[in-house]
Amino acid sequence: MEENKEKVSPKYADYKVKATVIESHCPKYKVGDVVCFEGSMLDKEHSDNVCMVAMNAIYPFVYAFRRGGNLRNGPYQCTDCGETVKFIIEIVP
Repeated sequence: MEENKEKVSPKYADYKVKATVIESHCPKYKVGDVVCFEGSMLDKEHSDNVCMVAMNAIYPFVYAFRRGGNLRNGPYQCTDCGETVKFIIEIVP
């Protein structure tokens, strides 16, 4: 029975992911800024500014990429007021 359990619940991938700003109308982000994740943790050492409103908007997509989801590469957008920021999200080695 234990052998069967392992076959039913495979390990999930947890890739490093980078979100890069490709367009910004927000004073907090400029084109080229990045936010990096190692698993569910923010990689502060390799990230620029982190706006929680923007993270709330794009994190569902970051999560899908972390888990190996096969998504089109955006752009993914924060729509906070008139200060739109667009990101591309990618798995990094």
